[in-house]
Amino acid sequence: MARFCICAAAEDWHQSDARYHFGVVGSGPAGFYTANLLLKKFGEQARVDIIDRLPTPFGLVRSGVAPDHQDTKNVINQFTRIGQDERVQFLGNVNVGQDIQLRDLRQYYSAVILAYGAESNRQLGIPGEGLKNVMSAREFVWWFNGHPDYAKLPVDLSKVEDVTIFGLGNVALDCARILLKSPDSLAGTDIAQHALTALRSSAVKRVRIVGRRGPVQAAFTAKELREITKLEGVRFVVPEQQLSPTDVDLAEMKASRIKKRVFDILKGASVASPAERAERQLRLQFLRTPVELLPRDETSDEVGAVKLERNQLEAKGDGSQRAVGTGELEVVPADMVLSSIGYKSKPMEGLAFDASRGVVIHRAGRVLQADGSIDPRLYVVGWAKRGPTGIIGTNLVDAEETTSSIVEDSPVLPKIGPDSAGSPGLTAALQEQDVQVVTFSDWHRIDAAEVGKGQESGKPREKFVHINEMLQMKG
Repeated sequence: MARFCICAAAEDWHQSDARYHFGVVGSGPAGFYTANLLLKKFGEQARVDIIDRLPTPFGLVRSGVAPDHQDTKNVINQFTRIGQDERVQFLGNVNVGQDIQLRDLRQYYSAVILAYGAESNRQLGIPGEGLKNVMSAREFVWWFNGHPDYAKLPVDLSKVEDVTIFGLGNVALDCARILLKSPDSLAGTDIAQHALTALRSSAVKRVRIVGRRGPVQAAFTAKELREITKLEGVRFVVPEQQLSPTDVDLAEMKASRIKKRVFDILKGASVASPAERAERQLRLQFLRTPVELLPRDETSDEVGAVKLERNQLEAKGDGSQRAVGTGELEVVPADMVLSSIGYKSKPMEGLAFDASRGVVIHRAGRVLQADGSIDPRLYVVGWAKRGPTGIIGTNLVDAEETTSSIVEDSPVLPKIGPDSAGSPGLTAALQEQDVQVVTFSDWHRIDAAEVGKGQESGKPREKFVHINEMLQMKG
């Protein structure tokens, strides 16, 4: 691969032609917010390349937001305006770590900002996790959203009556809602067609969301929780004995209006839920830890049940509570298991990485080396920086911190010339390896084709779920 050293070559250009050229790896919210802040902070002195391994931009806004939450996806309009700025280039279908190594990528930029999110998930670490119909919630979400990595996930809902979801966050609610909602109500969304077809043949009657701690410690947002308690034809069940708060619970709710609001929604919905005649049921099961996934029978390789240990909450010295197993076990049916206990970022070669937390090691967004010193001109933002927490807007606050660090460091960041650095130099190097780089103009053609396909069936878009289909739309 052709290489370019900004330090040695910068002297050959006139100062008036030189710019701060930034490479942002990842085109989700963290990447676009960071790009926009760099443009604001550095003005005409900035050029920003947004690099993504997929041909399509917008990250989890496209592949992670549930299809029945179209309003949440309106932030794409803002990101599109950023991508159309003449100072910004989108380089899609470029896999950093495969098509180009990070050490080589860094040679083209004044600084590189890692915003590649979290594309792995935490394991349950219990027996039976390898059984069929056991998958991460991330995989399931990417499946119904048409992500190319999981378009062919073997999901057959025609024989699934009981689903257990581990985790007390909004992703668990998204999975439960899609499984329980009427397929007709999803037909006008951008849900992938293969998922809609599978849901139309679904036999799901009961979904159980299980968490190891109590309702006060749940990470649901009030809006998402309220929505799922009002699903038509779905009985919402929370065992009454699990809605008796401890003294520490009461203190937590007093200190947090959000926790109090979530608890009140749970308590109110459990009383007002439709009668037993409802066609489907959603049960929230708190204070339970999975200890084993059991096969359907002795000869089956498919999951059929979950063994749970009952927990109790014990107060800690810092005012919080921890779940402690009681040794009491129970077995509940489960024809499918989804694990929603957290995402993890993946390490890159030559990058100091905290494997236990699944994040890049940093200080205020400045990436650190293994010895704790700052890795010059390398930064991190988003989930790769803080872990999979917060909502879309959280990435803006996070990007502000990292961008402030870049501004502070700008006196020692090299300005580089327009011809060999940044997107021209990187694109030339990728062409040598026959990588088909997708530009923002190419994305507009993909976008228009998806919208056109969707209009034929009354949907806002019908996503291409295979990369080769997307590449065929290139100009």
